Amino acid sequence: MDLLDECKNDKERITVADSTSRLPGNESGDFYVDSTCIACVTCVTVAPECFSMKNSNEHSIVYKQPSNEEEYSLCIEALELCPVSAIGDDG
Repeated sequence: MDLLDECKNDKERITVADSTSRLPGNESGDFYVDSTCIACVTCVTVAPECFSMKNSNEHSIVYKQPSNEEEYSLCIEALELCPVSAIGDDG
C-alpha cells in the first residue's frame, strides 16, 4: 500500500455532497463537485491543481483527480472548507 492509499484509509468521511447531483465536467474519479456549488472559489484557491471554475464561473469542477499525497491532502482540505458541502469524495 502506498502513502496515498494510507491517507485515504486514515481520513474520516465528511462527504455530504450528493453523487447523483454530480455536475457535468467533473473528471471521472472519487472527487467531484455537485449542483449545490455556489462558485465561492474556495476549492480553486486551496487546490488549483485539481479544481477549476466552469461555465463562465457559475460553479467549479474537479478537472483533475489528485495523483499524489499533496494533491489528495489539498482536495480533502477543499472538501472540509467548502461552505455548502458541494465537494464529494466517494473513495
